[in-house]
Amino acid sequence: QVQLVESGGGLVQTGGSLRLSCAVSGRTFSSYSMAWFRQAPGKERDFVARIIWSSGNTNYADSVKGRFTISRDNAKNTVYLQMNSLKPEDTAVYYCARKTYVGGNMYETRFYNDWGQGTQVTVSS
Repeated sequence: QVQLVESGGGLVQTGGSLRLSCAVSGRTFSSYSMAWFRQAPGKERDFVARIIWSSGNTNYADSVKGRFTISRDNAKNTVYLQMNSLKPEDTAVYYCARKTYVGGNMYETRFYNDWGQGTQVTVSS
């Protein structure tokens, strides 16, 4: 059984920063990649960023490139999302997700095996 627990969300003003954390417990050795998605009210859950555990290679949605950084601490089994220059349109519930295998479209939620409960990020204008 694998558990993903997000933390670090909150309320911030436009231009501010937040760092989200996702602690992974359980059978973590079988993780291939970790990702962050977000879901605004009434909208679909969208891809934000992805990191491959072993290599550290990263990918980002165009909307967050240059502002967000995904990273991982293998010793702590934790993935982070540093969010800078936040905008009101970044307001959403942010979820971390784990994929255990190579392949599948990283942008699609259906290819991920495990999900956290989500953490709310609200950016005020």
